[in-house]
Amino acid sequence: MKAITELLFIGLTVLLTNCNKSTTSKESMNNEELITRGKYLVTIGSCNMCHSPKTPTFNGLSVDSNRLLSGHPEGAELSKLNIKLDSSATKAGNWTLASLDMTSFAGPWGISYTANLTPDTTTGIGAWTEEVFIATLRTGKHLGQAGGRQVLPPMPWNYVNQMTDDDLKAVYAYLRSLPPIQNQVPGPVPPDEVSKKLTNP
Repeated sequence: MKAITELLFIGLTVLLTNCNKSTTSKESMNNEELITRGKYLVTIGSCNMCHSPKTPTFNGLSVDSNRLLSGHPEGAELSKLNIKLDSSATKAGNWTLASLDMTSFAGPWGISYTANLTPDTTTGIGAWTEEVFIATLRTGKHLGQAGGRQVLPPMPWNYVNQMTDDDLKAVYAYLRSLPPIQNQVPGPVPPDEVSKKLTNP
């Protein structure tokens, strides 16, 4: 998990550095330029590292371009992959676990599954307005609502929320330009239920 955190930190450092250097406002860019800017930010921010399904190769993990940014694959919950741990391993502070394709993670926060960021209206963010998208990343709350659930690790929202509004709008524009992919990502599993799903009886 340390390696994951370090890679995310490096990607976000580059991302935020470029965001701070940006002097181009949304109003001065046409839609095509806005999408191009958003794609660039998503790429250097390593969003595909967690939000895109991947396949293992001899050269490492390869992003599945047919399922770009569609989140954790439906039906592949960690509890269905026959992963079993000794119950002592699931005590907070002792462990972290990631699926092979890096789209699901288990830790002291429970089990989190990376979101479908494509514009599918039922399983992705197709029904999200630009305002909701930005509020979610600014507050770390689902749908940007004060009473919403927390956006869970390893999503580094507390770094992403330092991006400018213009750059967040560019990211939103790029995500809206993607092909919608219907993929129902499972909901998070709270910490007190993790042992029931991942440990031996």
